[in-house]
Amino acid sequence: MIRTKGLEDVPLSFGEIAVILVVALLIFGPSKLPQIGRAAGQTIQEFKKGMKQVIDDDREQKKIDAPK
Repeated sequence: MIRTKGLEDVPLSFGEIAVILVVALLIFGPSKLPQIGRAAGQTIQEFKKGMKQVIDDDREQKKIDAPK
């Protein structure tokens, strides 16, 4: 079985998140951050859909292959 980690498994404090956001702001600038965030969100959503499909296909295959 494939297990995925959620955000609760990533131990980031508020200070660490703030540093990451400041660095991102300095690198990309304020006009690009919304576009980057949107693209990252869509990428994560597509990845999750793909993983769910793989898991569902695997479960379906196991049902077909199960001895009767």
